[in-house]
Amino acid sequence: MTESLLVTNPPQRGPSALSTSCSALELRQAARKGLFTGHTSGWAPGHVQGNLVILPKVVATDFLLYCKRNPKPCPVLAVTEPGHAQLPTLGVDLDIRYDLPRYRVWRHGELTAEPTEVGSLWQDDWVGVVLGCSFSFEQALMAQGIALRHVQQGRNVAMYRSSILTEAVGPFRGPMVVSMRPMKPEHALLAKEITARMPAAHGAPVHLGDPRQIGIEDLSRPDFGDAVELQDGEIPVFWACGVTPQAALAEARLPLCITHAPGCMLVTDLRNH
Repeated sequence: MTESLLVTNPPQRGPSALSTSCSALELRQAARKGLFTGHTSGWAPGHVQGNLVILPKVVATDFLLYCKRNPKPCPVLAVTEPGHAQLPTLGVDLDIRYDLPRYRVWRHGELTAEPTEVGSLWQDDWVGVVLGCSFSFEQALMAQGIALRHVQQGRNVAMYRSSILTEAVGPFRGPMVVSMRPMKPEHALLAKEITARMPAAHGAPVHLGDPRQIGIEDLSRPDFGDAVELQDGEIPVFWACGVTPQAALAEARLPLCITHAPGCMLVTDLRNH
Protein backbone atom coordinates (compact mmCIF):
# COMPACT_ATOMS: atom_id res chain seq x y z
CA MET A 1 0.00 0.00 0.00
CA THR A 2 1.08 3.62 -0.52
CA GLU A 3 -0.05 4.69 2.94
CA SER A 4 3.46 5.64 4.08
CA LEU A 5 3.57 8.31 1.35
CA LEU A 6 0.53 10.12 2.68
CA VAL A 7 -0.32 12.29 5.66
CA THR A 8 -1.88 9.58 7.82
CA ASN A 9 -2.01 11.74 10.95
CA PRO A 10 -2.79 15.25 9.64
CA PRO A 11 -2.12 18.16 11.99
CA GLN A 12 -5.03 19.55 13.94
CA ARG A 13 -6.41 22.70 12.39
CA GLY A 14 -9.48 24.58 13.52
CA PRO A 15 -10.76 28.15 13.40
CA SER A 16 -9.72 30.20 16.40
CA ALA A 17 -13.35 31.13 17.10
CA LEU A 18 -14.38 27.48 17.41
CA SER A 19 -13.99 25.70 20.75
CA THR A 20 -14.11 22.00 21.52
CA SER A 21 -17.53 22.57 23.15
CA CYS A 22 -19.07 23.73 19.85
CA SER A 23 -22.21 22.12 18.44
CA ALA A 24 -22.05 19.26 15.96
CA LEU A 25 -23.49 21.51 13.25
CA GLU A 26 -20.85 24.18 13.87
CA LEU A 27 -18.09 21.57 13.62
CA ARG A 28 -19.52 20.13 10.39
CA GLN A 29 -19.81 23.59 8.87
CA ALA A 30 -16.20 24.36 9.79
CA ALA A 31 -15.11 21.10 8.17
CA ARG A 32 -17.19 21.88 5.06
CA LYS A 33 -15.40 25.22 4.70
CA GLY A 34 -11.99 23.59 5.13
CA LEU A 35 -11.44 25.40 8.43
CA PHE A 36 -11.29 22.22 10.53
CA THR A 37 -9.13 19.36 9.25
CA GLY A 38 -8.00 17.54 12.39
CA HIS A 39 -9.24 14.66 14.50
CA THR A 40 -12.58 14.97 16.29
CA SER A 41 -11.83 13.27 19.62
CA GLY A 42 -13.02 15.56 22.40
CA TRP A 43 -14.92 17.90 20.06
CA ALA A 44 -18.69 18.59 20.25
CA PRO A 45 -18.98 16.62 23.51
CA GLY A 46 -22.07 14.50 23.98
CA HIS A 47 -22.64 13.98 20.25
CA VAL A 48 -22.54 10.65 18.45
CA GLN A 49 -19.59 10.37 16.08
CA GLY A 50 -19.41 7.99 13.15
CA ASN A 51 -16.97 6.27 10.83
CA LEU A 52 -17.77 6.53 7.13
CA VAL A 53 -17.54 4.17 4.16
CA ILE A 54 -18.69 5.19 0.67
CA LEU A 55 -18.74 2.47 -1.98
CA PRO A 56 -20.61 1.41 -5.15
CA LYS A 57 -24.16 0.06 -4.87
CA VAL A 58 -23.13 -3.21 -6.55
CA VAL A 59 -21.07 -4.24 -3.49
CA ALA A 60 -23.08 -2.42 -0.79
CA THR A 61 -25.19 -5.49 0.08
CA ASP A 62 -22.06 -7.59 0.66
CA PHE A 63 -20.53 -4.82 2.76
CA LEU A 64 -23.64 -4.43 4.91
CA LEU A 65 -23.70 -8.19 5.48
CA TYR A 66 -20.01 -7.98 6.44
CA CYS A 67 -20.99 -5.35 9.02
CA LYS A 68 -23.84 -7.50 10.32
CA ARG A 69 -21.50 -10.45 10.82
CA ASN A 70 -18.86 -8.26 12.47
CA PRO A 71 -20.97 -5.98 14.70
CA LYS A 72 -18.22 -5.14 17.21
CA PRO A 73 -16.02 -3.20 14.77
CA CYS A 74 -18.83 -2.34 12.32
CA PRO A 75 -22.04 -1.24 14.12
CA VAL A 76 -24.21 0.36 11.43
CA LEU A 77 -25.83 3.68 12.38
CA ALA A 78 -27.25 4.78 9.02
CA VAL A 79 -27.15 4.05 5.28
CA THR A 80 -27.84 6.49 2.44
CA GLU A 81 -29.97 5.84 -0.59
CA PRO A 82 -27.81 5.22 -3.69
CA GLY A 83 -26.52 8.51 -5.04
CA HIS A 84 -27.73 10.52 -2.02
CA ALA A 85 -25.21 12.32 0.18
CA GLN A 86 -27.62 13.52 2.87
CA LEU A 87 -28.60 11.75 6.09
CA PRO A 88 -31.29 13.86 7.78
CA THR A 89 -31.75 11.22 10.49
CA LEU A 90 -28.22 12.01 11.68
CA GLY A 91 -28.14 15.77 11.40
CA VAL A 92 -29.42 19.06 10.00
CA ASP A 93 -27.81 20.07 6.71
CA LEU A 94 -25.53 17.03 6.85
CA ASP A 95 -23.64 16.12 3.66
CA ILE A 96 -21.23 13.18 3.75
CA ARG A 97 -19.26 14.59 0.80
CA TYR A 98 -18.04 17.67 2.68
CA ASP A 99 -18.73 17.47 6.42
CA LEU A 100 -15.83 15.33 7.64
CA PRO A 101 -12.49 16.98 8.42
CA ARG A 102 -10.56 14.59 6.17
CA TYR A 103 -11.27 11.61 3.92
CA ARG A 104 -9.34 8.75 2.36
CA VAL A 105 -9.52 7.78 -1.30
CA TRP A 106 -8.88 4.11 -2.14
CA ARG A 107 -8.20 2.84 -5.66
CA HIS A 108 -7.78 -0.91 -6.22
CA GLY A 109 -6.91 -1.37 -2.53
CA GLU A 110 -4.32 1.39 -2.50
CA LEU A 111 -4.64 4.55 -0.41
CA THR A 112 -4.05 7.33 -2.95
CA ALA A 113 -5.18 10.60 -1.33
CA GLU A 114 -6.46 12.23 1.86
CA PRO A 115 -8.60 15.17 0.71
CA THR A 116 -10.80 17.43 2.82
CA GLU A 117 -13.83 16.88 0.54
CA VAL A 118 -14.97 14.25 -1.98
CA GLY A 119 -17.66 16.14 -3.87
CA SER A 120 -15.55 16.15 -7.02
CA LEU A 121 -15.34 12.34 -6.90
CA TRP A 122 -19.02 11.69 -6.16
CA GLN A 123 -20.79 9.07 -8.29
CA ASP A 124 -24.51 8.45 -8.81
CA ASP A 125 -24.38 4.81 -7.65
CA TRP A 126 -22.52 5.39 -4.40
CA VAL A 127 -23.91 4.33 -1.03
CA GLY A 128 -22.72 5.88 2.24
CA VAL A 129 -22.56 3.76 5.40
CA VAL A 130 -22.04 5.40 8.80
CA LEU A 131 -20.71 3.16 11.57
CA GLY A 132 -20.54 3.75 15.31
CA CYS A 133 -17.35 5.18 16.82
CA SER A 134 -15.59 4.72 20.16
CA PHE A 135 -15.30 8.51 20.50
CA SER A 136 -19.00 8.37 21.40
CA PHE A 137 -18.35 6.52 24.66
CA GLU A 138 -15.43 8.66 25.79
CA GLN A 139 -17.65 11.26 27.45
CA ALA A 140 -19.34 8.49 29.46
CA LEU A 141 -15.95 7.24 30.65
CA MET A 142 -14.68 10.69 31.59
CA ALA A 143 -17.93 11.44 33.43
CA GLN A 144 -17.11 8.48 35.70
CA GLY A 145 -13.63 9.83 36.44
CA ILE A 146 -11.74 7.70 33.92
CA ALA A 147 -8.97 9.83 32.44
CA LEU A 148 -8.26 9.44 28.72
CA ARG A 149 -4.70 10.44 27.99
CA HIS A 150 -5.10 11.08 24.28
CA VAL A 151 -7.93 13.53 25.01
CA GLN A 152 -5.89 15.25 27.73
CA GLN A 153 -2.95 15.60 25.35
CA GLY A 154 -5.05 16.67 22.35
CA ARG A 155 -3.99 13.62 20.35
CA ASN A 156 -5.76 11.12 18.15
CA VAL A 157 -6.46 7.72 19.74
CA ALA A 158 -3.90 4.97 19.00
CA MET A 159 -5.16 2.27 16.61
CA TYR A 160 -3.55 -1.04 15.66
CA ARG A 161 -4.12 -3.90 13.24
CA SER A 162 -4.66 -6.98 15.41
CA SER A 163 -4.41 -10.71 14.74
CA ILE A 164 -8.16 -11.05 15.35
CA LEU A 165 -9.72 -11.91 11.99
CA THR A 166 -13.12 -10.64 10.90
CA GLU A 167 -15.69 -12.94 9.29
CA ALA A 168 -15.39 -12.64 5.51
CA VAL A 169 -18.32 -11.79 3.21
CA GLY A 170 -17.79 -11.63 -0.54
CA PRO A 171 -14.66 -9.58 -1.22
CA PHE A 172 -14.56 -8.12 2.30
CA ARG A 173 -12.19 -9.72 4.82
CA GLY A 174 -9.17 -8.88 6.95
CA PRO A 175 -7.97 -8.15 10.49
CA MET A 176 -9.87 -6.30 13.17
CA VAL A 177 -8.41 -2.89 13.90
CA VAL A 178 -8.50 -1.97 17.59
CA SER A 179 -8.20 1.31 19.47
CA MET A 180 -6.21 1.42 22.71
CA ARG A 181 -6.59 3.48 25.87
CA PRO A 182 -4.22 2.99 28.84
CA MET A 183 -6.00 2.65 32.19
CA LYS A 184 -5.54 1.52 35.74
CA PRO A 185 -6.99 -2.00 36.21
CA GLU A 186 -9.90 -0.78 38.33
CA HIS A 187 -10.77 1.84 35.69
CA ALA A 188 -10.50 -0.79 32.95
CA LEU A 189 -13.13 -2.93 34.69
CA LEU A 190 -15.43 0.08 35.10
CA ALA A 191 -14.88 1.04 31.46
CA LYS A 192 -15.80 -2.48 30.40
CA GLU A 193 -19.06 -2.24 32.36
CA ILE A 194 -19.92 1.19 30.91
CA THR A 195 -19.13 0.45 27.28
CA ALA A 196 -20.87 -2.93 27.34
CA ARG A 197 -24.10 -0.89 27.46
CA MET A 198 -23.15 0.95 24.24
CA PRO A 199 -23.08 -1.65 21.43
CA ALA A 200 -23.62 1.04 18.78
CA ALA A 201 -20.23 2.47 19.83
CA HIS A 202 -18.36 -0.89 19.67
CA GLY A 203 -19.49 -2.10 23.10
CA ALA A 204 -17.15 -3.68 25.65
CA PRO A 205 -13.41 -4.06 25.03
CA VAL A 206 -12.22 -7.03 22.98
CA HIS A 207 -9.00 -7.40 25.00
CA LEU A 208 -7.33 -6.17 28.19
CA GLY A 209 -3.66 -6.53 28.96
CA ASP A 210 -0.80 -8.09 26.98
CA PRO A 211 -1.03 -6.71 23.41
CA ARG A 212 1.04 -9.60 22.04
CA GLN A 213 -1.92 -11.92 22.65
CA ILE A 214 -3.74 -10.11 19.84
CA GLY A 215 -0.71 -9.72 17.58
CA ILE A 216 0.48 -6.24 18.58
CA GLU A 217 4.23 -6.18 19.22
CA ASP A 218 4.95 -2.49 19.86
CA LEU A 219 2.44 -0.07 21.39
CA SER A 220 4.72 2.85 20.55
CA ARG A 221 4.08 2.29 16.83
CA PRO A 222 0.34 2.43 16.12
CA ASP A 223 -0.85 1.74 12.59
CA PHE A 224 -3.16 4.75 12.80
CA GLY A 225 -3.47 7.70 15.16
CA ASP A 226 -0.96 8.82 17.78
CA ALA A 227 1.02 6.79 20.31
CA VAL A 228 0.27 7.42 24.00
CA GLU A 229 2.54 6.26 26.78
CA LEU A 230 1.64 3.47 29.19
CA GLN A 231 2.42 4.64 32.74
CA ASP A 232 3.30 2.55 35.79
CA GLY A 233 0.35 0.54 37.08
CA GLU A 234 -1.64 0.85 33.85
CA ILE A 235 -2.75 -1.77 31.36
CA PRO A 236 -3.71 -1.30 27.69
CA VAL A 237 -7.43 -1.67 27.00
CA PHE A 238 -8.46 -2.47 23.42
CA TRP A 239 -11.80 -1.83 21.73
CA ALA A 240 -12.93 -2.89 18.28
CA CYS A 241 -12.46 0.06 15.93
CA GLY A 242 -14.38 1.44 12.97
CA VAL A 243 -11.18 1.68 10.94
CA THR A 244 -11.54 -2.10 10.47
CA PRO A 245 -13.50 -1.66 7.19
CA GLN A 246 -10.49 0.14 5.72
CA ALA A 247 -8.46 -3.06 6.06
CA ALA A 248 -11.35 -4.95 4.45
CA LEU A 249 -11.57 -2.44 1.59
CA ALA A 250 -7.84 -2.81 0.96
CA GLU A 251 -8.41 -6.57 0.61
CA ALA A 252 -11.46 -6.07 -1.63
CA ARG A 253 -9.46 -3.89 -4.05
CA LEU A 254 -12.48 -2.00 -5.37
CA PRO A 255 -11.74 0.33 -8.29
CA LEU A 256 -12.72 3.35 -6.18
CA CYS A 257 -14.16 3.89 -2.70
CA ILE A 258 -13.99 6.49 0.07
CA THR A 259 -13.60 6.36 3.85
CA HIS A 260 -13.00 8.82 6.66
CA ALA A 261 -9.38 9.41 7.64
CA PRO A 262 -8.73 7.67 11.00
CA GLY A 263 -9.88 9.91 13.84
CA CYS A 264 -11.57 12.42 11.50
CA MET A 265 -15.18 11.47 12.11
CA LEU A 266 -18.63 12.49 11.00
CA VAL A 267 -20.05 14.32 14.04
CA THR A 268 -23.83 13.93 14.13
CA ASP A 269 -26.65 15.78 15.90
CA LEU A 270 -27.58 12.60 17.79
CA ARG A 271 -26.81 12.62 21.50
CA ASN A 272 -24.83 9.81 23.12
CA HIS A 273 -27.46 9.22 25.78
